[in-house]
Amino acid sequence: MELIVKDLLINFLFVLLPIFFMQMLYLASYLYRFERIKASWFVVFPVISFVLCMLFPFSFGDGFNFDLRRVPFLLGILYGGPGFAAWLLPALLAARFFIGGSGFFITLFTFTPIAVLAMFFSKYYLKMPLKQKLPSVGVLTLFSLLLTTYVAGQIYDMHMTVSMWVIFYMLNIVCILIATVLLEVIKTNFDVLQKLMKAEKLEIVSNLAASISHEVRNPLTASREFMQLSYESDIPPETKEQILISIQELDRATGIINDYLTFAKPAPDEAEAIILHETINHAVNVLIPLANMNSIELDVSVEKKEHCYILGERKKLEQAFINIIKNAIEAMSNGGKIRIKTTYEHHLAKIRICDQGKGMTQKQIDRLGEPYFTTKENGTGLGTMVSFSIIQSLGGRIQVTSKVNKGTCFVIELPTVHK
Repeated sequence: MELIVKDLLINFLFVLLPIFFMQMLYLASYLYRFERIKASWFVVFPVISFVLCMLFPFSFGDGFNFDLRRVPFLLGILYGGPGFAAWLLPALLAARFFIGGSGFFITLFTFTPIAVLAMFFSKYYLKMPLKQKLPSVGVLTLFSLLLTTYVAGQIYDMHMTVSMWVIFYMLNIVCILIATVLLEVIKTNFDVLQKLMKAEKLEIVSNLAASISHEVRNPLTASREFMQLSYESDIPPETKEQILISIQELDRATGIINDYLTFAKPAPDEAEAIILHETINHAVNVLIPLANMNSIELDVSVEKKEHCYILGERKKLEQAFINIIKNAIEAMSNGGKIRIKTTYEHHLAKIRICDQGKGMTQKQIDRLGEPYFTTKENGTGLGTMVSFSIIQSLGGRIQVTSKVNKGTCFVIELPTVHK
């Protein structure tokens, strides 16, 4: 009995070690911007883990090996999804086949349906909070253990005592619960680190914007007025054209400075009751000419809800919508359709803005809203940064999903009030 517990505790160590190595690699890739490191590479860690578990099992005889291989196997699929499942299942079966013994067939008949079940469950699992993940992964592990016990009993004549089965069940369940908590803690730590680094950058930009924007905008305004007077005077057409270009560039510079000021002071000056569908329709009407020039259709489905409002400054919310929709238009160089839809759930308004543009990678999505980060050649990143700042100042949040060459979807959630 003591030998069984010792072997399974060694397996427990093999489960935990790759998790910490994975944390180190992820931290290095984030801090030092290792662009070549892809998320798919992390599949190697659960493979290393369950291979080590199978190499040091509790052997029951006649090729029957008991270990904690299901822990890294299940967690790898739950967190990695179908892409990881396509690698983990063949790797597990191949490793078990080369180890040899009759137990290969138990692995084949039990882990294949478990992999399929975990693969379909993973998309729901990732959206769960920790308090729901723990019982879910515990039940899934228990089911896999019961399936293994049933298949082994049907195919072979097993002679394990009840106490041995209880220890095996308990260690598997406890191990996967501890590993899940560790993964969630690591994930939370990296989320906090990412937010802190982004907050530091935003604070620097905010301080710079507040300190220099007014001083820069005043001379620009004066220069524009003098150029406007020169443009309206009797001068040669060539000079007029040059002055017009200068005025347009000054207006562009003033717009960038206004974005800085909006970001530096995102809080609404006077909160008002905003009617959401009117605000979205106004933003869409502003951008219809730009959409038509780019052969883009704006498909708007805005739900009207009586006595339901958003508290904030209407002009700034309009600006946020205009920036996001304009980015969607500019991302669709070959035309297409942009879908804008609003729904209401409890005390939240959800606005979905989905395009059919070039899309973004996950690393690009993670950097959205950072100062000076943009996916456009001539962009500044200020429009997106200001939009994020405005939505957050209204107590809302933005979720972004995207696939390269397929499109991007912004989901904006804003709190509502009823009058």
